[in-house]
Amino acid sequence: MAGPDTDVIVVGAGPVGLMLAGELRTGGARVTVLERLTEPTTESRASILHARTMELLDERGLLERFGPLPDAGPGHFAGMRLNLREAGDSPYAGQWKAPQTRIEAVLAAWAAELGVEVRRGHTVTGLVEEPDRVRVLAGGPDAERLRLDAAYVVGCDGEESAVRRLGGFDFPGAGATKELLRADLTGVDLRERRFERHPEGVANARRGPDGITRIMMHAFGRAPGRTRTPAFAEICAVWARVTGEDISAARPVWVNAFHNARRQAACYRKGRVFLAGDAAHVQLPVGGQALNLGLQDAMDLGGKLAAYLAGRSGADLLDTYHAVRHPAGARTLTHIEAQAQLLFGGPETDALRAVFRELLDIPAARRALAATISGLDGGGPVAARPHAPAAPPPSDAAEPTRQHTTTRRITMGKLTGKTALVTGSSRGIGRATALRLAREGALVAVHCSSNREAARDTVAAIEKDGGRAFPVPAELGVPGDVHELFLALERELKERTGTTTLDILVNNAGVMGGVNPEDLTPEKFDRLFAVNAKAPYFLVQRALDNLPDGGRIINISSGLTRVANPQEVAYAMTKGAIDQLTLHFAKHLGPRGITVNSVGPGITDNGTPVFDDPEAVAAMAGYSVFNRVGEARDIADVVAFLASDDSRWITGSYLDASGGTLLGG
Repeated sequence: MAGPDTDVIVVGAGPVGLMLAGELRTGGARVTVLERLTEPTTESRASILHARTMELLDERGLLERFGPLPDAGPGHFAGMRLNLREAGDSPYAGQWKAPQTRIEAVLAAWAAELGVEVRRGHTVTGLVEEPDRVRVLAGGPDAERLRLDAAYVVGCDGEESAVRRLGGFDFPGAGATKELLRADLTGVDLRERRFERHPEGVANARRGPDGITRIMMHAFGRAPGRTRTPAFAEICAVWARVTGEDISAARPVWVNAFHNARRQAACYRKGRVFLAGDAAHVQLPVGGQALNLGLQDAMDLGGKLAAYLAGRSGADLLDTYHAVRHPAGARTLTHIEAQAQLLFGGPETDALRAVFRELLDIPAARRALAATISGLDGGGPVAARPHAPAAPPPSDAAEPTRQHTTTRRITMGKLTGKTALVTGSSRGIGRATALRLAREGALVAVHCSSNREAARDTVAAIEKDGGRAFPVPAELGVPGDVHELFLALERELKERTGTTTLDILVNNAGVMGGVNPEDLTPEKFDRLFAVNAKAPYFLVQRALDNLPDGGRIINISSGLTRVANPQEVAYAMTKGAIDQLTLHFAKHLGPRGITVNSVGPGITDNGTPVFDDPEAVAAMAGYSVFNRVGEARDIADVVAFLASDDSRWITGSYLDASGGTLLGG
């Protein structure tokens, strides 16, 4: 009898099937992929890659094919903020935005280059296992009947897997009890929500860098059981019920319904037939865990099966696929079920959620959960491919770029991958600070109140120096100032990074008084406090939704809080308020690892005409023990230190950056 037509038939050309096919072909196996759909899907149901998956893609030289992948933000556990950057020692700690359509396109191109045959429009209808092969029967285009033999068959054909059904795999677990709806929308402006709980249900909304807003919702008491895709009118009705908002004017790109069923194949292998991805395990799609679990299934099985087919290992290696990946899948399903209970339970889960929030205040608990979600906990690791040596472990160099191609990219400095907002950064200390943070690798939002040309000049200077920045105009001290600023900031961050994460906030903008106490008017007084004290307070308050755990807040105070100058009594009062803001917010935000400090400059050359007068400069220099006037970069260097991880043990502090002025004459 002639040998099989091919070594392995992979059923399903989604991310898992294509990953497996490429992995097998890299190891020398002949591979044919059968896919029911006639064209690649346009639906991006999954869009998150985690650290371990990123590492494995990089080992295989695949990551650079994706181009820059934006940071997808801090992550969550059951809707409660969980910074996945705390997962462990990985250059890819965190989560990365990669739409399923993009993943499939990259993997399909890779597989095609390797010579993988993908036959679309073929629905598997039968499996016949013989001693030395498996015969696959399928219906093809134009009523074609296909009969194809292979040494092995792998079902990567999703939660309704034909391979699992035809192969007689037991699929125990729990059926669906809750229905969730989601949609990708354009033409709508919704504020971002992270699994926001309402009396009627739970709502989630995130705007992508492509301008598409993905919403997801669960209405309490809504049971599964539908047989067709929901109409957009139903999506609108449920969203209105949960949030009270009308989204009927939006344009739907894609809508679907899903559920919380939880099942796992009792075994991932039966003779010559294997399961991987959603064919092996079905779970609530939350946080991208299903996609990452499936890709790691494919990488583990692909290397082992290719090694056996090439005669590089014995048959016992094939049994280790189930031994490694089944426990990994079971643990992931347990974590996802715990999240589902916390996410979509009613008031009866409120106490449990409150306790869980307290647990997430414990760094060790956060790290453990982040490592588990990221695949860095050592629980069921993907084996290195037997046919190729594993890549060397990454060095403990600077923090990775938060917009990635590969670990081969060289980082810029201590703030590489961070995002920063510096208010009042079109000139003086603010400009110098923006330049300094950008030089350390941060993407800097250059804020200005009115001088947009100066802000553009600062951005141009940063870009000329090899950095990244963008202007954010918004007048401070007027009604709606913070809202206007953050609308512009979040829009620009989203376009550049894919998220609205803000790692560093520098409250620098301020106005001075310059009048005798007798001449200070109520209007001037109110203006000083509105710009110098009120705006920073509400900027901090608003930024709390954007700041990740471990973020940085740096407030520019003044040496005038320590020495007297009657012409600036109101100004000094506002800066005293800044020091109090620093002290109390440091206490409040400490549990999140966010440091809050203030910097007190002395006399600093800010480019005003008085600093062109040699006699005036000489007189001012006499106040410093160094006998010179401060320069803006002197302050910027202090701010850069406070923005870096080097300052992690400093919070609630006032840093005297006056050149010794406060030491006295």
